[in-house]
Amino acid sequence: MEKVIDEAIQGSPLVLETITQGPRKLYIESYGCQMNFSDSEIVASILAREGFDTTQILEEADLVLVNTCSIREKAETTVRKRLEKFNAVKKTRPQMKVGVLGCMAERLKAQFLEEEKIVDMVVGPDAYKDLPNLIREIDDGRQAVNVILSKEETYGDIAPVRLNSNGVTAFVSITRGCDNMCTFCVVPFTRGRERSRDPLSIVKEVTELWDKGFKEVTLLGQNVDSYLWYGGGLKKDFEKASEVQQATAVNFSGLLRMVAEAQPGMRIRFSTSNPQDMTLDVIETMSSYQNICNYIHLPVQSGSDSVLKAMNRLHTRAEYFELIDNIRAIIPDCAISQDMIAGFPGETEEDHKDTLSLMEFVKYDFGFMFAYSERPGTMAARKLQDDIPHETKNRRLREIISLQQKHSLYRTRQHLGKTEEVLIEGTSKKSEEHWMGRNSQNTVVVFPKKNYQTGDFVNVKIQDCTSATLIGSAVGYSENN
Repeated sequence: MEKVIDEAIQGSPLVLETITQGPRKLYIESYGCQMNFSDSEIVASILAREGFDTTQILEEADLVLVNTCSIREKAETTVRKRLEKFNAVKKTRPQMKVGVLGCMAERLKAQFLEEEKIVDMVVGPDAYKDLPNLIREIDDGRQAVNVILSKEETYGDIAPVRLNSNGVTAFVSITRGCDNMCTFCVVPFTRGRERSRDPLSIVKEVTELWDKGFKEVTLLGQNVDSYLWYGGGLKKDFEKASEVQQATAVNFSGLLRMVAEAQPGMRIRFSTSNPQDMTLDVIETMSSYQNICNYIHLPVQSGSDSVLKAMNRLHTRAEYFELIDNIRAIIPDCAISQDMIAGFPGETEEDHKDTLSLMEFVKYDFGFMFAYSERPGTMAARKLQDDIPHETKNRRLREIISLQQKHSLYRTRQHLGKTEEVLIEGTSKKSEEHWMGRNSQNTVVVFPKKNYQTGDFVNVKIQDCTSATLIGSAVGYSENN
């Protein structure tokens, strides 16, 4: 996976997660998007009630779970290699059981259980509450599977166990599923239709995190701007709701206001937004509350109208430009990041140049860039020929990455000489003598430690930068500390 990142950018491919309760040993690995990491916290909470003590040592585990991603072929290849490792260990530890969770479980259940016979249990992302029953089945020597997609499940009643936590930042899931049906994406098939979580349960979770000392939350969803609570049910059924339900419904901007006002000292981020669903009221709400960070992850995938149409992205290049202009006008210092796919089926050199010119217009702060990877079951795989040569995909990807690196440096240089509020997340990975944190724009900042602590809000004078990291020195505590 090629991407322009440094230090602690979100979404790393692998995390080992630990809790300590109970006599049985549980080992969990998580891959892919932030939602998978959040889901693993839900799984840990459910299994903690069943008496599982999670370990970082694979060889002592009684139950091994891998929370998987199907968004790109490389992620699935990585998981398969890990399953080979798990089964090698299992030969020396017969009581060990291996389970696959998440999107890859939903998509490849038959292969895992029946054809390849490499796992004992397969659990889809809406079936985690059934884990205790499934574990009893595999304890009795039977294979277990539940990949049924739900129209109601949001796990809003589960208090997640904060795994491998720094005690400062946390994820809070607000929606599940996706209705957008982009032709390259497996998410609607592996996570089901969009449904939103009760806003009161979200505010309650954020408040509990604040009471435990957390200072920042990221509201998560496949498409947060589609958040819509009218008493429960799928978003697509909103028009069938009663007049009272429609009149009292809470959309995403309303949820942002509720969370911001409930905990004014808590920093608030959100991810991911879809350009076709982001509205002006969301941007205006961001500008109205100091504790909502000035950062938007706004995947565009391509700068070409013809490719966007083939992707079933329901926005045009011009509409995307208009949205960017509105963000810049309302929140001038807002950072914007992207997802970009190189070599989508049918993409011409002119289409590729359109992507580069779009990037020149926006000048993203950072991005996540990939060569197109055909995913079985998607509309693109069924209807479009993967006709771009591998060498061409990689060349276009290199050009996109190179341009993004140029723009990232341009953006970090704009911080030079400024004093910015930084939330300390921990020690820098590159120096024990420096703290690492983030500013409102989600840019990593490192500075000498002095007498500060993890979780402090500190004002930092920015003195130097790379394309992904700001370097400075602390000048005192922030007013928000």
